[in-house]
Amino acid sequence: MAASETLQARVERALAQLTNPRSGTDVVTAGMVKDLAVDPGGTVTLTFLLGSDDPGSLARAVRKAVQAVDGVTAVRVNLTDAGGGAAATASRQAAPRPGPGSVPPPPTPVDFPHLGRILAISSGKGGVGKSTVAANLAVALARAGHRVGLMDADIYGPNIPRMMGVDRKPEVRGGKIQPLEAHGVKLISLALIVERDAPAIWRGPIIMKVIQQFVRDVDWGELDYFLVDLPPGTGDAQLSLAQTVHIRAAIIVTTPQEVAVGDSLRGAKMFERVGVPVLGVVENMSYFVCPHCGERTEIFLAGGGSRLADELGVPLLGQVPLQARLPDLADAGRPVVAADAGSPAAQALDAVARRVSDALAALPR
Repeated sequence: MAASETLQARVERALAQLTNPRSGTDVVTAGMVKDLAVDPGGTVTLTFLLGSDDPGSLARAVRKAVQAVDGVTAVRVNLTDAGGGAAATASRQAAPRPGPGSVPPPPTPVDFPHLGRILAISSGKGGVGKSTVAANLAVALARAGHRVGLMDADIYGPNIPRMMGVDRKPEVRGGKIQPLEAHGVKLISLALIVERDAPAIWRGPIIMKVIQQFVRDVDWGELDYFLVDLPPGTGDAQLSLAQTVHIRAAIIVTTPQEVAVGDSLRGAKMFERVGVPVLGVVENMSYFVCPHCGERTEIFLAGGGSRLADELGVPLLGQVPLQARLPDLADAGRPVVAADAGSPAAQALDAVARRVSDALAALPR
């Protein structure tokens, strides 16, 4: 117990070194850190109150500060909206515990070590090729010898099974859903469970339950990478995933046009808000390479992915070109990195997979 108390004191001192630039006071004195606890195994759990005017990067700084304390083995940060400003924080300190009928706080994310590194694939808007990038990234990592799982959390447009060439319902054995496997990747999707023409007219609590079931009740085995294909935007699915598991990092997929970049920026800021680092940006449909003469043509406005990466302060992980027959391969369940490995799009996606692997390995645990 004494060792735990000593570790807790060290964690408190580390947090007291973090200053909220809005208020000019440290996060402990400002009352932004609540329910700090350290278990005997070195797992630190805390609630962090973040106001609407506070920088989202502060949540990430809190996690990093705690992770850097010697003796800490895991960090679980429950991010809560403070309702704006220091006054709201102070009122929360003095307020009594919620009574019956009150809205419960969001659940604390749980560690799932058997899932390996959890990576969210997201986009600000639909139609930018996010699922194509997710499927090919998973296959490229598997072809490199890694154990990979792919969860299709795009509940409104679950296209991963078609892109991976599977369409049968998964079995249930011993109370666990058995994921399907294709191209060396284990995968699960709502499209494998509901009827093809069934519309997903679901509210937040149902979305949360689906995501929790896909994480907890699927027999994933031991993985090196667990990729999650999220729906576009910043809605219930993104928040549910962040509240269910500790996401290692997120990748933002965009196209070069400014309308896509602007939406992607909002998506990236959402991940910062919940304390998830953005690993980098993938620009899809960047240019077109003529299959006959090899000439490169930039069909859309160039440079959107680079500008987004610069604004976020993260690397541009790759630029994937438009390519003839790429949609046909996706419809046939043949990811381009496996079906046409020498093509420009496949080579670009393979390079993205290598950069993602290197970048994830460099992140502090």
